[in-house]
Amino acid sequence: MTEHIATVQWQRNQAKFVDNQYSRQHTWLFDGGLAVPASASPHLVPVPYAEPVSIDPEEAFIAALSSCHMLWFLSIAAQQKFVVEQYRDEAIGSMGKNAEGKLAITQVCLRPLVLFEGDRQPTPEQLEALHQDAHHRCFLANSVKTEITIETVSAYPL
Repeated sequence: MTEHIATVQWQRNQAKFVDNQYSRQHTWLFDGGLAVPASASPHLVPVPYAEPVSIDPEEAFIAALSSCHMLWFLSIAAQQKFVVEQYRDEAIGSMGKNAEGKLAITQVCLRPLVLFEGDRQPTPEQLEALHQDAHHRCFLANSVKTEITIETVSAYPL
């Protein structure tokens, strides 16, 4: 069993606060010293003034699901001797009310485009199986109630 730690840090910086016009800008700190600027989604909380570019939790959730899927896909493809040259996923998440009537990211659609190199190319059925195996092994997909679909984009040889 492993532990994973992330630190989230925010400061009021003398903002009034009770008027709800405070900055949502905060920082995610990860092991190894990586600091990621974060804030509320501008779709949910209009930014009261100019803030630095940052990631919001909803985007991070979608990216994390996509990243987990990709990492498993690459591992499985390598085990099966397929050479992946490039992988790109423009994942889309949809917010709506879940079964309990609460707002949630209820659906995420992964849309990976995979480019393979060499003579050994997966058939459409093998590509589908690679994605299904990756989906079933993904720790994050196994941890959430969100419906995750995979819209397989054709794999192109180089």
